Amino acid sequence: MNLRDNALEILQQTSRTFYIPISRLPGRLQEAVASGYLCMRAIDEVEDHRDLDNATKVRILRQMSINLQGGVKGFSVQDFSYGLAIYDQVLPEVSLRLGEWALLAPETIGPRVWDATAAMADRMAYWVENNWNIQTETDLDRYTFSVAGAVGLLLSDLWAWHDGTQTNRSYAIGFGRGLQAVNILRNQSEDLRRGVTFFPKGWTSEQMYLYARRNLKLADYYTQSLPKGPALDFCKLPLVLAHGTLDVLALGKEKLTRSEVMALVEQV
Repeated sequence: MNLRDNALEILQQTSRTFYIPISRLPGRLQEAVASGYLCMRAIDEVEDHRDLDNATKVRILRQMSINLQGGVKGFSVQDFSYGLAIYDQVLPEVSLRLGEWALLAPETIGPRVWDATAAMADRMAYWVENNWNIQTETDLDRYTFSVAGAVGLLLSDLWAWHDGTQTNRSYAIGFGRGLQAVNILRNQSEDLRRGVTFFPKGWTSEQMYLYARRNLKLADYYTQSLPKGPALDFCKLPLVLAHGTLDVLALGKEKLTRSEVMALVEQV
C-alpha cells in the first residue's frame, strides 16, 4: 500500500467527517489536504491526550514544531519525527507518523503545510501551558483562531496553489472558528470531566451557541463565494454537518445519529 492510500485509511479511522471530502479531491490536491489534515491531527492528539500531563504535552508539541520548522528539501521521515520515538507507547499512530504525513504533501506546497502545522503546535503549547485559561470572548477568539481559524487560512492557500481559486480570508477564518465552536459545544461535558473548559468566564451554553452561529454564518459566506470545483465540494460537507450538529445540540441531544449523518451526506 502506498503512502497516499495508507493516509486515506488513517483518515477514515480518525475522521469520517473529513475522510469523505478529502477522498474525493483530485490527486495532488488530495495529497496536500490529507498531509495538512493528518499533520494537524497529529498535534491535536497531543493537545487532547488524556494520560499526558501538561508539561509533557508542551514538550512534545514544541519538539514537533521545531522539527517542522527545520523542514527542507531532502528531509527524511526521521528528521520530521525526531524525538517522538520515546513516546511510542503513549502517542497514537497518527502522531508518531508525523514525518510521513509531512512528506505526503507535494514538494511545491509542503513548506506551507509544515509552517502552518509548526505555528499551530506552538500555539497549542501556549494554551496547554496556560491550562486553556479562557476568560473573555477575545481569549476564545484567540484560541479558536489558534486551532481552527488558521486551518481555514491554510485551506485557502491550498485552493490558490491548486487552481488559482481566490477566497475571502476573513470568511476562511470564520469557517474554521465555526466548526471549532460546534466541537466545543459538543464536547463540553467530556472537557469538564478532564478539568478543562473553553467557555469564557460567566458564559452560558446559549452564548456559545450564538458565537458558533455567528461564525458559521461567515462559513456560509465562505462557501457561497467559492466557484464550482474541488474547494466548494470539500467545504460543503463539514459545514452541513456542523449546522446539523448545532441544531440537534440545541434540542438537547448529544450528537447527530448515524441515520441523520447519512441523510446530510446524501443531501450534499
